[in-house]
Amino acid sequence: MDNQQKKNHILILVIFGMSIIPFLIAWGLKQNPEILKGRTNKGQLITPPLLTERNDLTGFDQFSTDNMTELPGHWLIVNVIPNSDCNEKCQEAIYKTKQLQLMMSKDLTRTRRIVIVFRDVAPDVASRWWQEDKFLLKVKPNDALVKKMTEIRQGAIPDGMLFLMDPLGNLMMQYEPGFDPYKVKSDLTHLLRISQIG
Repeated sequence: MDNQQKKNHILILVIFGMSIIPFLIAWGLKQNPEILKGRTNKGQLITPPLLTERNDLTGFDQFSTDNMTELPGHWLIVNVIPNSDCNEKCQEAIYKTKQLQLMMSKDLTRTRRIVIVFRDVAPDVASRWWQEDKFLLKVKPNDALVKKMTEIRQGAIPDGMLFLMDPLGNLMMQYEPGFDPYKVKSDLTHLLRISQIG
């Protein structure tokens, strides 16, 4: 009988260990995410994702105003122009996202490109920044969204930044200026593959 009781005690401890150990591991990884060296994303995950509302954005020009209905339900590749001038780094980022979207091939229709223009800029000045880019949507954010985006960066947003936004309006990934469009494509392809929306 003693032998049977020992076996029962061991079995109970094993079952208890099997149920509690995964929770302890998950808690430890949550507290120390740097332990996970094998992450596959190339950009920086925004945690928690920044929720935006569609009325946070308005069209910058007539074409964009007329096509704001293209935003919901699509993955958005978001360039940002934080200053009143789109310098060389900024224009290079816009060009890279144009190439990136073309690289998406069969998933191209699931994505849209937008540029968020933070400051008031004369339309004739701004039009030089995207002369040959007929399908680029240009939008202006409200003050609340500008504040939220700068808080993500813990300060000013540099020229040439890139963000990815999911079809529900969550800003979820960010890329530093000088980003590699092939690495962004890798992340975006992965997101599209696992996404049930957009």
